[in-house]
Amino acid sequence: MGAAGQRSTTAAERRSEGATATDRTSEGQLARYVAIITDGNGRWARSRGLPVNDGHSAGADTVKERLRDAADLGIEEFTVYSFSTENWSRPAEEVQGLMEMFSDRIARETPELDREGVRMRFIGRREGVDGRLAEQMDWAEALTNDNDRITMFVAFNYGGRAEIIDAARRFQGGTEDEFRACLYAPEMHDPDLIIRTSGERRLSNYLLWQSAYSELVFRDELWPDFTRRALEESLAEFADRRRRFGGR
Repeated sequence: MGAAGQRSTTAAERRSEGATATDRTSEGQLARYVAIITDGNGRWARSRGLPVNDGHSAGADTVKERLRDAADLGIEEFTVYSFSTENWSRPAEEVQGLMEMFSDRIARETPELDREGVRMRFIGRREGVDGRLAEQMDWAEALTNDNDRITMFVAFNYGGRAEIIDAARRFQGGTEDEFRACLYAPEMHDPDLIIRTSGERRLSNYLLWQSAYSELVFRDELWPDFTRRALEESLAEFADRRRRFGGR
């Protein structure tokens, strides 16, 4: 809540103001900006004797379900790590299946997400991405651009080091905020909370610039098994922490 006599800004207004390097959560310990490393799809499929791309499909279903939960829980930005710059080294059949799934999901689900007030943004390199798929990303962003219930950032063909290198190539200023303006999504706020599933405990080249002061929660569930309750427990763990940002 804001101070007496002050009007709370809307999500759209905060977005138009842009995120600065010093922007911090001010509404208690509510995690408004949440990012997730959606790990474990392949292991989930193998444990059930299924093809690995069935695991990716189940994981995509979980992304949509948790996105809706995030909106219900007051989260304003929900960022998911869908395909990294390193994932191109996976077997060609798996990569091809992923590309086809992304294309199909964008085409089928974007109108539905638009009706639900979701704003979609894709962050990452477009080089090497199939032209039709890149066009679909542009279409989804344009269709949902005016929505402000929740923003879903999809990190696709994304790497934290690649983002910093690409920003450095464009950077001509001298301040941290001017450097941020060169990132893939300058309006993205630094995540309050980063969740990783599947029991792994590392960032894996994810949001390296933005995660400087993010709280980290590691969960043992494989991503397709990550339920609303697991999300709520992660948010509760975040709420119990004291964030000092280098202070005392």
